[in-house]
Amino acid sequence: MVELPRHELAVRMADLARALAAPRTVEEILADVTKAATELIPGVDTAGILLVGDGGRWDSLAGTSELPYRLDELQVTYQEGPCMEAALGDTVVRTDDFREEPRWPRYSKIAAEIGVLSGLSFKLYTAERTAGALNLFGFQPRAWDSEAETIGTVLAAHAAAALLASRHSDQLTSALTTRDRIGQAKGIIMERYHVDDVQAFEMLRRLSQDSNTKLVEIARQVIDSRG
Repeated sequence: MVELPRHELAVRMADLARALAAPRTVEEILADVTKAATELIPGVDTAGILLVGDGGRWDSLAGTSELPYRLDELQVTYQEGPCMEAALGDTVVRTDDFREEPRWPRYSKIAAEIGVLSGLSFKLYTAERTAGALNLFGFQPRAWDSEAETIGTVLAAHAAAALLASRHSDQLTSALTTRDRIGQAKGIIMERYHVDDVQAFEMLRRLSQDSNTKLVEIARQVIDSRG
């Protein structure tokens, strides 16, 4: 894969940021992130995202081919692998050659047999919890350098932001239907600070967290401040 000039890399990152801000589904944004990884990072032949679900469930999304889904299935079966380790432990998990990888022997053996030799996984953070991992795979050994890790970290941040916005939108819908006070406070913040609905709810949530005060009480204070 030919390395992109830095100015082109900056343009592509800006395009991705605009896509994140547009009214699109989280699935579409995550697909853009994994596609961008294969285009922006030399050595990446396929990419996907593994999410931590409820009750110990794992969800595999946005694969650029069928291979990431197969690799995720192997990890769930054997309960070992770089993607799970990144999601639950280390921020960045790098494998230069699965043929020589001792950390996940069963997974690594099969990954190498099907032609995957390099792996690079990035933890996805969403505020107070871990959402999963962005996972990059290469067919050549020792495919990664520090530049690959830097670009991957930026792409992982885009993916995490999309997941965070999606989850906050769900919380916002629930708040507006069950707690009208929070909905009123959100509208006040949107008007006063010229932010959108997701940003307004995030401001309320942060105020609640920072002051250790219930969200509905913060909403009451915002409403009262209107006079």
